[in-house]
Amino acid sequence: MGYLSGFHAIEERIKASPPGQTGPLLVAKAGPRAREIVDLAVERKIQVNRVGTHELDRLAPDHRGIALYTEDTGAGYEVTLASFLLSLEDRKDALVVILDEVTDPHNYGAILRSCDQFGVDLVITRTRRIAKYAEIVSKTSAGADSWVPVAETANLPRAMESLKEAGFWIYGADMGGDPVWSKDLRGRTAIILGGEGTGITRLLKEKCDAVVAVPSRGRIDSLNVSVAAGVLLYEVTRQRLKA
Repeated sequence: MGYLSGFHAIEERIKASPPGQTGPLLVAKAGPRAREIVDLAVERKIQVNRVGTHELDRLAPDHRGIALYTEDTGAGYEVTLASFLLSLEDRKDALVVILDEVTDPHNYGAILRSCDQFGVDLVITRTRRIAKYAEIVSKTSAGADSWVPVAETANLPRAMESLKEAGFWIYGADMGGDPVWSKDLRGRTAIILGGEGTGITRLLKEKCDAVVAVPSRGRIDSLNVSVAAGVLLYEVTRQRLKA
């Protein structure tokens, strides 16, 4: 339970929630952007409460004159891996991102934003350790956390096996891998992104079908994980659109 205060985060959570199933929306200062969100809230049958600035300062210190109360401020809407795999039926081109110990909430939010933009069907992560940073995740993702399906698991190796049994090819992202464009990323594809500074854990890397990299000519030894995610997902999209 808590408050979302970013304009994009509030707007996307309202759009993604069933009418009347979130809120109330607290408004202290209604500038043009806030008024647009108020109108959306009214349309979606969400209660709108006028409050004083001091009260909003206490409840949502980073507010911009508006905040949305929500029962669940977690990043992504939760599903299970089993239900996701069942929903695929005969579909052949699903795309999954696996996060192995990505702990920075800014990176997590940025990755979710790229996942939304490039049509990722599911994000798999270890049992949530980042919930207390949900507001940061929501703001950094620009509200994409309300749309991207997330499956949490305490056993990533088992999740990888389930994906393989369902026909997924799994690619680990590591700067020592083959150029990403040298692999066929069409079909059922999963990409593993490792943690900041540590990369993919040894056990998971051993279970990958291949390891891919974004070739670099820079002096810094690697890309930030969220930037790498965007580049890798773009390449998946490029190959599929070309096909």
